[in-house]
Amino acid sequence: MIPKTESDQTIARYRTLLEVSESIALNRDLSDLFRDLAQRLHRIVEFDYLNLVLHEPERDTMRLHVLQTTEPSDIQEGLELSVDESPSGLVWRTQQPLIVDDFSRETRFPRLLDLLRDQGVQSCCMLPLTSPLRRLGTLGFGSRRTLAYSAIDIDFMQSVAAQVAVAVDNALNFAAAEHYQQQLSRERDRLRVVLDVTNALVANLDVRHVFAAVSASLRRFIHHDYTSLLLYDSEASQIRLYALDFPDGRGLIQAEMAASPEGTPAGSAIARRQPVVVDRMDARQFPADFTHRLLAEGIQSVVSIPLLRGERILGALNTGSRRAAAFTQDDVDLLVQISNEVAIAIENALAFRQIAELRDRLAEEKLYLEDEIRTEYDFEEIVGESPAWKKVLHDVETVAPTDSTVLIQGESGTGKELIARAIHNLSQRRERTFVKVNCAAIPTGLLESELFGHEKGAFTGAIAQKIGRFELADRGTLLLDEIGDIPLELQPKLLRVLQEREFERLGSTRTLKVDVRLIASTNRDLTRMVAEKEFRGDLFYRLNVFPISLPPLRERRQDIPLLARYFAQKYAQRMNKPIETVPAEAMEALTRWHWPGNVRELENFIERAVILSRGTVLKLPISEIADSAAAPSSTPTTLEEAEREHILKALRETHWVIGGPNGAAVRLGLKRTTLQSRMQKLGITRPF
Repeated sequence: MIPKTESDQTIARYRTLLEVSESIALNRDLSDLFRDLAQRLHRIVEFDYLNLVLHEPERDTMRLHVLQTTEPSDIQEGLELSVDESPSGLVWRTQQPLIVDDFSRETRFPRLLDLLRDQGVQSCCMLPLTSPLRRLGTLGFGSRRTLAYSAIDIDFMQSVAAQVAVAVDNALNFAAAEHYQQQLSRERDRLRVVLDVTNALVANLDVRHVFAAVSASLRRFIHHDYTSLLLYDSEASQIRLYALDFPDGRGLIQAEMAASPEGTPAGSAIARRQPVVVDRMDARQFPADFTHRLLAEGIQSVVSIPLLRGERILGALNTGSRRAAAFTQDDVDLLVQISNEVAIAIENALAFRQIAELRDRLAEEKLYLEDEIRTEYDFEEIVGESPAWKKVLHDVETVAPTDSTVLIQGESGTGKELIARAIHNLSQRRERTFVKVNCAAIPTGLLESELFGHEKGAFTGAIAQKIGRFELADRGTLLLDEIGDIPLELQPKLLRVLQEREFERLGSTRTLKVDVRLIASTNRDLTRMVAEKEFRGDLFYRLNVFPISLPPLRERRQDIPLLARYFAQKYAQRMNKPIETVPAEAMEALTRWHWPGNVRELENFIERAVILSRGTVLKLPISEIADSAAAPSSTPTTLEEAEREHILKALRETHWVIGGPNGAAVRLGLKRTTLQSRMQKLGITRPF
């Protein structure tokens, strides 16, 4: 209700100005601000609409940004008029208020006034919005009656406009800063995609591996359904679908498909040597069978980028979507940048293939002395390319970003600790501590203290407080190696800390909270142990959230040459020996041997070979493994027999000494306790 007396009106205006300041402080969004202002100003000024019109310098227009009305209106926010045909434009240009007391007598600005008359508006007042740095636009009031605004009203509204101008300027600056931040974020993401692709180029010579990295990176940045890499054979004038990423495809498009490039977007890109963008696929424009297959798969829009190296055309990188006009110019620019990197990878791969063909003619294998060997997953110090090993690395890559418990199972020497460290290094906890506990190496009576710690005086010999491994691993990762050797009486406490993330030190009643990601490893059959009541079932199920089974070396024989080269390089550098080659027949013998001690045994064997080597050729003591692998009559018929014979041979050579630096366990690459367990299992006893 508008105050009656002049004194009351003056007080109300000052109070309202204070409320306007409060509203500006509370509302950053312009629409919210004007809704609030409309409610507050109605008590002082009569109006039926309140609007904000801003100047758009790019188009030199006046644009309606906010409109508050007492009744529904046909005028919509976003309406734009030129500066000359808008009353707001006149106010913005002259920086003087404009009052129209009666629309029936106003002949200027016919387009806008006709719209306002249709809404019943008869008079208006428009005030300039100007900050200390720039002219912004206007603040407008309108009424359904004539002569609605007095000089006192205008003075008051100018005070309101002065405050609103600052708020609008701040909001525009904030929006501009947010827009700039979004641009920086997009550019950062683009650079990250290019960096991922570049890293893939460095780590892989296989173009399919590079393509896998490219498609994975693109999915994080560009919405699409289909990506393919086509290689161009200029002599046959054919394109071949070399690699494909189409997870939801129906199978109409398959890798290794070959066809003429004519009538395809890729063919057009190759012929023009320029990117081709198709917003809506048309079989009349691209009549090839390949295009029909894309359409049948639902692909509506495509970007095809030619892969060029100088004058040479290598192929095309293609991205498709089931949405029409799915790709922006930014998307195309990024694809062009990535395609330049992919072209380098293809050129390098073709050159490497030629080198490989020449190298394969040599009788001996070249020893590659590299600083680091990595697989396609880029896990440091993890060597292997066999399908079984790649599955392990895929599982690692899948589970690492989570906080789930992992159970790593595998024979001794298969690399369980290495995989556990890879999971930690790829997790969000990689900046925190990785703590390892070998449950088999710690006496049973001390294991609880080692895991959970103890207070001073908790037991005889506890002369000081001890922090347990769980506390040390807080916010990090704890590896419980040889988990099958944890005694039954300790397993309930371990189960509690896994489920509740809390425990007490020995000799303490204070409950401690920890945030630990647990990885367990074992070479024992926990399922059998649960069935035989040697291991708690509830603990096993809590550990077995995400099992990873490591294959023994005999099931990944194609990795043996890679591992042999890696270990040869490692020990050659450590011993400062100029080893350059590995005899082919020796490598073949290594591959045939069944390696009961797995990778650890192979590493020890190669270390011994490096010690024995005098020149540039790695001298392998093949006689140690060739005898049992050479003659069919002397070859054990089962894996168990082969392992038994191998262990017996080592025991005889060490005069049945099991432990120590010269014992059979070291020679076999096994732990002493593991060898003793194997001997018991295989029925091996020392003869009298």
